Amino acid sequence: MRLFVNRLTVLDFSYLHSARGLVGESWQVDIELQGGLDEQGMVVDFSEVKRQVKDLIDTSFDHRLLLPADAPGLEIHGDRLAFYLDNGNRIRHQGPPDAVQFITGAEITTENVALAIHHALLPTLPGNVQSMTLRLYPEAIRGDFYQYSHGLKQHCGNCQRIAHGHRSRIQILRNGKTDPAQEKRWAAQFRDIYIGTEDDMVAITSHNDQTCFCFSYTAEQGQFELELPADRCYLVDTESTVENIARHIREVLEHEFPQDRFFVRAFEGIGKGAISETPA
Repeated sequence: MRLFVNRLTVLDFSYLHSARGLVGESWQVDIELQGGLDEQGMVVDFSEVKRQVKDLIDTSFDHRLLLPADAPGLEIHGDRLAFYLDNGNRIRHQGPPDAVQFITGAEITTENVALAIHHALLPTLPGNVQSMTLRLYPEAIRGDFYQYSHGLKQHCGNCQRIAHGHRSRIQILRNGKTDPAQEKRWAAQFRDIYIGTEDDMVAITSHNDQTCFCFSYTAEQGQFELELPADRCYLVDTESTVENIARHIREVLEHEFPQDRFFVRAFEGIGKGAISETPA
């Protein structure tokens, strides 16, 4: 007998890629369990599956920086890590152990992450469960989207981690009509970008003749630091919440086109986000 739950939860995270650098991502999670029936006539109670899987993903994988443990460019020095890209650029990160998660393999893939979740989850399931299949996959998006990373030092939960991210849709209306050119522009602007708060940028450094920005802050979970190439950063003068991102896009557009009215719907991952529109 097999039990399945589709779109059980969403995994929002960032990962390191040898060509793209720091990448924000959002994956949906499907699960299928095979086994005999228990005394209730179930493989596992649906509510228990949802709670147990979601708790494990939230605790061990969600809102973390996922590290390809076997990547040749990854160097670990205690709570500090350096990741060298194919072009010679470098990303450095420091933070509490819970801010990162190592994934077996040279790259972060849906299959590798699903296998890591499988290994962590299967021993916790009831004895009648014989096997488990996990499927991780991005949202099918028609239109433009961007993948960004950020950290929210004021957040009381895991969003305070300095390098977590999302794969997000963008919708922009100009005078009540969709503006595909502006949607494409902002999707390109925020593709594989780190949206950093100006107050958190503590130094301008250099590596391999490449200017780098260093961000650092202390939050409830500890001390965080991130250094990455300046051309992969976008600075804002507020915390990089999705509300502020939506407002920032709108205000830039209003400055460029003062005679027009704008409606901006910025997503934060799948099915959630913020709306900012020109005041009446």
